[in-house]
Amino acid sequence: MRVIFVIVAVGLLTYTSNAQDGTIKVRGIVKDIHNKPVTGASVVLMADGGNSVPRTAATDSGGIFEFKNLKVDMYILTITSVGYMKFVSPPIPVDGRRPTLALPPIMLGPAEAKTLKDANVTSQKPFVEQQIDRVIVNVDAMITSAGSNALDVLTKSPGVFVGSEGDISLNGKGGVLVLIDNKPTYLSQQDMSNYLKSIPSGMLDKIELFSNPPARYEAAGNAVINIRLKKNGAQGLNGSLTVSYGQGVYWKSNDAFNISYRNKKINVFANLSYAGDRNYSDERFTRYYYNADGSLHTAVLMETRYKNSADAVNARVGMDYFISSKTTWGILLTGLTRPRKDTRGYNSDQYNGLMKLDSAGTGSLDGKYKWRNGGINLNFQHRFDKPGKEINADLDYVRYSSHGDQFSWNSVYLPDGSLADNSVFSYVLPTNIHIYSARADYTHPLNNTAKLEGGVKSSYVSTDNGTWYYDQSGGIATPDYGQTNHFLYKENINSVYANFRKEWRRWGAQAGLRLENTVSRGHLLGNAVIKDSSFERNYTNAFPTAYLSYKLDSVGRNTLVISYGRRIVRPNYQQLNPFLLYRDKYSYSAGNPYLNAAYNNHIELSYRYKHYLSISPFYDKIDGIAFQSTEPAGNIFITRPENLVSGHMVGLSVNLSLSPVKWWMFNLNGNLANVVNKGSLFGQDLDQKATAGGLSLLNQFRFGKSWAGEISGFFRCRTIAGQLVIDPVYSINAGLQKSVWKNKGLIRLKMDDIFYSIRTKDKTTALKLAEAFHTARTDSRVCGLSFTYRFGTESNTRKRNHTAGGTVDEQNRIDN
Repeated sequence: MRVIFVIVAVGLLTYTSNAQDGTIKVRGIVKDIHNKPVTGASVVLMADGGNSVPRTAATDSGGIFEFKNLKVDMYILTITSVGYMKFVSPPIPVDGRRPTLALPPIMLGPAEAKTLKDANVTSQKPFVEQQIDRVIVNVDAMITSAGSNALDVLTKSPGVFVGSEGDISLNGKGGVLVLIDNKPTYLSQQDMSNYLKSIPSGMLDKIELFSNPPARYEAAGNAVINIRLKKNGAQGLNGSLTVSYGQGVYWKSNDAFNISYRNKKINVFANLSYAGDRNYSDERFTRYYYNADGSLHTAVLMETRYKNSADAVNARVGMDYFISSKTTWGILLTGLTRPRKDTRGYNSDQYNGLMKLDSAGTGSLDGKYKWRNGGINLNFQHRFDKPGKEINADLDYVRYSSHGDQFSWNSVYLPDGSLADNSVFSYVLPTNIHIYSARADYTHPLNNTAKLEGGVKSSYVSTDNGTWYYDQSGGIATPDYGQTNHFLYKENINSVYANFRKEWRRWGAQAGLRLENTVSRGHLLGNAVIKDSSFERNYTNAFPTAYLSYKLDSVGRNTLVISYGRRIVRPNYQQLNPFLLYRDKYSYSAGNPYLNAAYNNHIELSYRYKHYLSISPFYDKIDGIAFQSTEPAGNIFITRPENLVSGHMVGLSVNLSLSPVKWWMFNLNGNLANVVNKGSLFGQDLDQKATAGGLSLLNQFRFGKSWAGEISGFFRCRTIAGQLVIDPVYSINAGLQKSVWKNKGLIRLKMDDIFYSIRTKDKTTALKLAEAFHTARTDSRVCGLSFTYRFGTESNTRKRNHTAGGTVDEQNRIDN
């Protein structure tokens, strides 16, 4: 590599020019062995004789670096980046014959790789990488990701916590926007959880965690998690196959097949996966209801057993057509089917004020669901002659379609065992969602240290959601229009953004502004009993972002970064539907048509030492916080989203990645925050204060060339989520890995939640004349075995990111 580099570099010097001493530039590009740009690599240029101060730079998003105002001399170029082998060039003669010396592409081999031939299988990317605006988790570097799905991988990512209802938080902040390949999914938190369970870990490449995303990303969400799927742009036929089996109380399987074929004109690729999920939840509810004088009125003790099974098939098929070396057209088709069955059985005892049995109940809710979604994406990319100057465009159409049938029976018995009441009813739950999106992004490098980005996006969403209720008494299905619902919702969001970035020797700055206009209309269709109602909204918001960095030393080992961003958390589509939906005899859920968007202002100061350590104090001020509130109505709890007045969070996030010895690497992530929420809820003042935090640790061990092990775990201390006060929880996981078949095969064994310690325990506060306690346990202890086989030969060639288009934001807010 060094020999080829110096031959090409010297050859470039044979061309003559009139460059003068002190005006010469040296420019280069750094890539990995897959021909992908290496961003944020540290580049040092110094005179071969050491008679000048070293010049430093960092590669931009395109892997490009440049040094200006050089004198005639011999120079040595040194490039380092976490996860890659160090590159040191032979002496480079800069003799003034060219005003700009364009070096040949520099390829960085992976750390620990011995030769380029087998680097794609023997290299080990770091588990965590730090960049100026994000934290990157490399999924393949996580041994216990084997045989898992995307949701399982998220739970093991630093700073990420997944709640019992599928709610995802990052560094203690809820309302997270989850993207798939930079595109929103428009799903509610529960449906997002189910969707992520349908994506096997074998399809995942990396996870990007943004506490303060730049203006290029949609302004939705208190934070952003971007899940990138695997892609392959190597010449010829390449692919991988992963099969797995996991056993807890019930079996699970997550399998993935990735394949691609590329030549000079086309790149055809496909991903096919299967996710079999069998799970359960054992829950216990204890509720106390009081009289105005504080004496006990009623108590309800209920135990439920929830069991579900789902079989998801996920497919992505696409093609890129290379019109020229600079212009590419592409098409991507996506599809998912996820039939699911569930059963929820319960037993309840109701007591009077003297804690004597008043009645006993039993019941069941059985459901069958069909969930399908499909999409088509047309994309375009053109790269101009100037390096880094390009335009990207996407057109998208996505459709979600689901149909559910629920059947329920409930019986109430008196203390003497006689039947007091019996009811049988059913629900039919059809949903259709159509999403249209168009976007374009333009990147224009102003010079080697400055870049301007801009773009526009327009999305239109139409949802049609129904809930048809039938009384099944006497074996005859009779419509009940008082409990039947039909809700329509339409939304159009238009946005434009600009972002500017500039690098100096020590200073770096980035500033952006995103403008978004939202027009929405909700319509609850009336019937013989329900009154017709509707609402409309039209609002425009500005979302600025800013970053300022300073290198504390000349080579950039120690860096300070301060950042600011404003974001919005919009309600998902079903949260605006006011209809009451049955869960069990004592629990209903509902939407809120008066729910408003919440706004978050985030400020963060970070100290970073290389890519190993980051310490980040932060402050969040949130106006109009929305969370799921619970209100007693007799003995029934009704849960619906409500807006609070305000809240703030002061916290600290720390991430440390080290390799104390050659065979041991660990990543330690911790966050601690003081949370204050204030407002009014059901006529009562709410003033919540709590200190919340969490800690996660991942250890990886190397045993020779083909064996590796992993021990990981997390601890989350007591925290609050709306009215809920959630007790601490922890988990320990372990994994073992063996490379076989000349490193083309990989066998992994894992055990999740070894001590079966994941158990949710919470208390509902701020209830009027009531108290509520809840515990839950799921099928979290799983032993899994997986096998991965890679085939084909990788080569260095231009790649594109194959995404699902521009519809990510809208899909994140769907509730099926």
